[in-house]
Amino acid sequence: MTDGPDDHAPGSAHPDSGEPASVPQASPVPTTEHHAPGGPLAPNVTDTALIFEGGGMRASLTSAVVVVLLDAGIRFDYVAGISAGASNLANYLSQDSRRARRSFVDFAADPRFGDVRTMLRGEGLFNAKYIYEETGLPDQALPFDWRTFADNPADFRIGAFEAETGDEVFFSRADVTEMTDLMVRVRASSTMPVIMPPVTIDERTYVDGALGADGGIALSRAQADGYEKFFVVLSQERAYRKAPQRFPWFYRQYFRRHPAIAEALLTRWQRYNDTRDRLLELERAGQAYLFAPEVMPVGNGERDLAKLAASHRRGLSQARRELPAWQEFLGRA
Repeated sequence: MTDGPDDHAPGSAHPDSGEPASVPQASPVPTTEHHAPGGPLAPNVTDTALIFEGGGMRASLTSAVVVVLLDAGIRFDYVAGISAGASNLANYLSQDSRRARRSFVDFAADPRFGDVRTMLRGEGLFNAKYIYEETGLPDQALPFDWRTFADNPADFRIGAFEAETGDEVFFSRADVTEMTDLMVRVRASSTMPVIMPPVTIDERTYVDGALGADGGIALSRAQADGYEKFFVVLSQERAYRKAPQRFPWFYRQYFRRHPAIAEALLTRWQRYNDTRDRLLELERAGQAYLFAPEVMPVGNGERDLAKLAASHRRGLSQARRELPAWQEFLGRA
């Protein structure tokens, strides 16, 4: 959901967009209305990895890519996502464009979304357990189409950061047998240090996957899995460069019992910028298509519904204009 530690005010949420509603509805929506045209699940792109960067509420824009991919019937056989990108991944593989829109726009109006009060109760500034592990259940705010996700043959990787060892971990279908397995791992991938409590899975503690080797973009993982072409959905503008984290003394003190987290936080900017440079090289070589927002109008902590809806509309407009170029890159023109 989130992007991981950022230069802006931290924040995060599920993938979603569309016109803002004052309060999200909790009634379930028939999943058959959400699938790509014709509802097929068989992948038709098998030589290219789809990679979603995180970005918190910046996913109000990038979730539009999910919508356009589904509308165009473009089905990758491999999808990797970290932080908010893991939420985009889940909605893409469940073929739920409506949930993709709502998760990062309307859902911000939910009174249980999180605030200072949930932070003081130890639930996080963003109420992560509710956001990730409860809203996807039937009859809840964002019911998740588990059956379609489970039936989808595409492989996936969800990145998280192991707090004790500093290891980057990628969860796959082998780790997920039911919806609760998936959602706790999406939550782990999205758990921003300081403002969200760590997540324990099988006696191991995890925080945001953006602290990993590539700074939040799962390029090395996709390469290690054998891919040489990449369709990458970025949540920052093309010229963006991440700056060093301010107040290093604070992070070293706050995470004195977990020095691996502090070190990863303070050096993330270098890994992130290096990954962006590698992506630009791959793009020049014709091996990568980079969707980079022409303008990113919101920060990762944005909660204004009108701004989030406008961000999503901007994403839809750009994605629809770029669709012919996507098709050409993927050999579907």
